[in-house]
Amino acid sequence: MTTLNHSAQAQNDFAKLEKNVNVRAKGLIHKLNTTKDTLILNSQSLINKVYSVSMDYKREVDLTVNKKAIKIPLNTLSKGKHVFVAVQAPIRIVFVIKVLRDNDILLTVEEEDLIAKNEK
Repeated sequence: MTTLNHSAQAQNDFAKLEKNVNVRAKGLIHKLNTTKDTLILNSQSLINKVYSVSMDYKREVDLTVNKKAIKIPLNTLSKGKHVFVAVQAPIRIVFVIKVLRDNDILLTVEEEDLIAKNEK
């Protein structure tokens, strides 16, 4: 029963992060916030640049950072796989973010209200 509940929860996530587990990447903390719609990058050394390449080979994120921490909203990205590169000269740390759903605002409507609107 736990597995079913876990997969149902995963369907509600906005994005999924596939971390870079290479030893050279351990200096860059890369994670998603609790709602999984923002990428959080932290490091002891300077993050020079962050960019992403989508499945359509478009750069949907292309930022000059020059800071040790940054938050990047993911709600502007297209649905699908995005390869992110964080440049910390001379190192480039590559990781993947999969945007699981579009940023549509879903409104919940009571069934009675829906019927009432249709009858009018």
